[in-house]
Amino acid sequence: MSRSIYRRIVLKLSGEALMGSKSHGIDQSVLVSISRQIKEIKDFKVDVAIVLGAGNIFRGLENTGSRGLEMDRSVADYMGMLATIINGLALQNVLEKFKMPTRVMTAIEMERVAEPYIRRRAIRHLEKGRVVIFVAGTGNPYFTTDTAAALRAVEIGADAILKATKVDGVYSADPLKVKNAKKFKNLQYIDVLKKRLKVMDATAVTLCMDNKLPIVVFNINKKGNIKRIVLGEKIGTVVR
Repeated sequence: MSRSIYRRIVLKLSGEALMGSKSHGIDQSVLVSISRQIKEIKDFKVDVAIVLGAGNIFRGLENTGSRGLEMDRSVADYMGMLATIINGLALQNVLEKFKMPTRVMTAIEMERVAEPYIRRRAIRHLEKGRVVIFVAGTGNPYFTTDTAAALRAVEIGADAILKATKVDGVYSADPLKVKNAKKFKNLQYIDVLKKRLKVMDATAVTLCMDNKLPIVVFNINKKGNIKRIVLGEKIGTVVR
């Protein structure tokens, strides 16, 4: 039987990834597909933590500006954090239908719907084989869910961040718009920062660089990709 090259991972899912073919909201078929892929790697005894974005419901930065009538950045970011909690509860519901015990842990305390984030408790859940979903970002405005993924990954001692996207890696330009965009199989953190490649925001990349935490960027829509990555196949782009 094949063995996983990772003991513990953080899967970063954008809100847009949860939309599927919809223009907004949550596509249940996407949640089912993601849950099946997570079930596959749980069979290889991999600890799985998930960090969710909120772009399918509300993206804070897009609703701020300097024209006076637009929303204050802090208010918008807090609204985005609350939207990640909605996504987390939706994913938990489907994961548990696949018989995977799951805990949602929030950086903004909301005891009736999720546990408060406590590092030691999160690690204990993972050690017991539970899937842990981290929501509400870092609990602070001005920080993205990418930064939250990097922070939580470092805190729980993850071996890698798996960054789920709609394309099969990192390109020199948007491959959906630029036909001759070059795909990178491997990148160094400093290259991502210098070239301003849209892997994760600079704060998240710097945190990964400082802690030597690899980032694997891959296409979540291709079924089986998560399993292939944890078994060591060269999928997508690896930043290290």
